[in-house]
Amino acid sequence: MPTKPKRPCSYPGCPNLTDGQYCADHVAIARRQYNKYERSPDINKKYGRAWKRIRDRHISQHPLCEVCEKNGRLVPAEEVHHKKPISQGGTHARENLMSLCRSCHTKIHHEIGDR
Repeated sequence: MPTKPKRPCSYPGCPNLTDGQYCADHVAIARRQYNKYERSPDINKKYGRAWKRIRDRHISQHPLCEVCEKNGRLVPAEEVHHKKPISQGGTHARENLMSLCRSCHTKIHHEIGDR
């Protein structure tokens, strides 16, 4: 099957062609700009190094997507979701976390309407 044609890099003035949005030269620059100007400034307080440890521990204890598992499918979990969001007073407690595949995580956030 043929591959999708490459497209121009989205970085202003860049003539390079790429498979993604940005070429290899501009991926890091675009990520830095996003983190600096578009992400919430208190995001590192909510999701810092401690969250990464909690997330990794939860994924190791619950390696399968909990929603898919209820539907009889065995799909590896890629993300950890807060049942009650941090912004609404939720915590990183085990009872508030669930392991999800990327598809289920996106679906839940679309249903909530926050993405």
